[in-house]
Amino acid sequence: MSVTIKDIAKSLGVSYSTVSRALNNKPGVSKKTRERIIEQAKKMGYQPNDMARGLVKKRTKTIGVVIPDIANSFFGEVTQGIIDTANENGYTILLCISNWDFDIEKKHLKTLLEKRVDGIILKPAKDDVDEKYFSKINVPFILLEGWQGDKSCSYVKVDNEKGGYMATKYLIERGYQNIAYAGGKKEAHSNLERVEGYIKALKEHGRKVERELIRHNDFTVSGGYKLAEELLNSHNKVDAIFAGNDVIALGILHYAATHGYKVPDQLGVIGFDDIFYAEFHQIQLTTIRQPKYLLGKNTLELLLQEIRDDEDRVNKAMILEPKLIVRKTTR
Repeated sequence: MSVTIKDIAKSLGVSYSTVSRALNNKPGVSKKTRERIIEQAKKMGYQPNDMARGLVKKRTKTIGVVIPDIANSFFGEVTQGIIDTANENGYTILLCISNWDFDIEKKHLKTLLEKRVDGIILKPAKDDVDEKYFSKINVPFILLEGWQGDKSCSYVKVDNEKGGYMATKYLIERGYQNIAYAGGKKEAHSNLERVEGYIKALKEHGRKVERELIRHNDFTVSGGYKLAEELLNSHNKVDAIFAGNDVIALGILHYAATHGYKVPDQLGVIGFDDIFYAEFHQIQLTTIRQPKYLLGKNTLELLLQEIRDDEDRVNKAMILEPKLIVRKTTR
């Protein structure tokens, strides 16, 4: 049976409150008595009950993290940044995976709130949700990849529009004429912003924006394969594709390899994220790098700040810079 504060108090013939004040370094106890109590606690093998302490202080030192996909290494690297930063600050992470299912996400959030987590980091399974949905989260929370300009909650993200612009501009500069966009879920905020960057670059360089060259599917390899099939069999003579993420780009490269397209001469491909296998020798994907680890680290740090601010917290936005990484899938 574990040793309690009451056990220590009884062994020393002092009050429970005196032992509690001594062990929590609070005033009202003489130096000599404090040292005596600490020594006795060590001798008896006393271990603080963090859960009980958390209930008293209304803190559990736990953070809930809900992400939609653990198979995509993008989320793996973001999560690593969150976990490392949590460990440095004495917090435990409770990780939940929604599998892009909104109902599963809601169940995870309910469970985390019941466990009295101090805060939540959420990458929503879908972006077109009512603000009332977030109002039910009654602890500090941060959105991963929130909607730029949204002031209803705090978020951390990369500048998706700038990344989309950089990718499309680079393809134009490399001499590609008919550039398509192959994105994930149409309503996803990150997808919408990358399309905005794509359109902006085309317009600035005097290119016609052809809506039939903007296609959507899932953020998956199979989604990319299907989009490549649609675009490359259209009448538009597509010679370059900007993919909404690196996983989609892998599907496009797979279709190109199995249907005789020479990359990068006949077909240029550029992704978004710079997941770890984008640089593999067999792939060498040109892409837009998101600072994934930093994205996770900064999100956790911002959340801890909001937890400390408590009732005085105000919504904040943190937007990180993307970077063009040139490899061998473009001229």
